[in-house]
Amino acid sequence: MTYSYVPQGVCAKRIDFELSDDGKTLESVEFMGGCPGNLQAISKLVKGMPVETVIELLEGNTCGKKGTSCTDQLTKALRAAV
Repeated sequence: MTYSYVPQGVCAKRIDFELSDDGKTLESVEFMGGCPGNLQAISKLVKGMPVETVIELLEGNTCGKKGTSCTDQLTKALRAAV
């Protein structure tokens, strides 16, 4: 299942991700915009991880003085999808 999410309050403009057929595993994720090197690395690190683990690890992370971050927005996208 492929999803697209428009994040709020961050530099990334869109997050595209794919979940396994049962919705339990993050198969791939791609951030459009934002800090390319960091977001590409994060995408590689979370590939194949259980969705719940990704949410536990990344939820609540902030970027500077923003109340959120690209990874926090990913957790919101994952919660919306499952």
